Amino acid sequence: MRENRFWQRLSTFLRRLPWIVSGMYLIWRVFQTKYSLGVVGIVFNAQGQVLLVEHVFHPKRPWGLPGGWVNRREDPAAAIQREFLEELQLHINPDVLLLAEFHKGNHLDLAYLCSTTGTIGQLSYELLGYRWHDLAELPRLYPFQQRAIAKAIDFRETYGIHE
Repeated sequence: MRENRFWQRLSTFLRRLPWIVSGMYLIWRVFQTKYSLGVVGIVFNAQGQVLLVEHVFHPKRPWGLPGGWVNRREDPAAAIQREFLEELQLHINPDVLLLAEFHKGNHLDLAYLCSTTGTIGQLSYELLGYRWHDLAELPRLYPFQQRAIAKAIDFRETYGIHE
């Protein structure tokens, strides 16, 4: 419990001074390869709600899709499986690549529609919480994640996928 309090305080601090994360990101970018790659996963439950997590290190918009960075020479589908395991202890299948977009010039984001039959375990230090959200009541998300969820909804409607 004490460890969680530290991450909660750090998140509160970063929300008050979001420029710190932006500065860290710029420094991090200097030492990265030509392109960086990130992945997010979209998971729906049987009620049609989407899984969102509250991130410690996203001070401007803390709620979002689970995901993270793709390591050097790592397959993006394997990366999203790894991220779900690390962050949520949840086994997923990346079923469909829904969306790929460049962000900030040299960062590529990928969004997968995922399925699972597992349950969420202990959260990593990167997350403060998780919640299943009704699609009509989503919090403010990053634009890429909003578009990815919209693509997932369209895909599920087109192919008649219902949990």
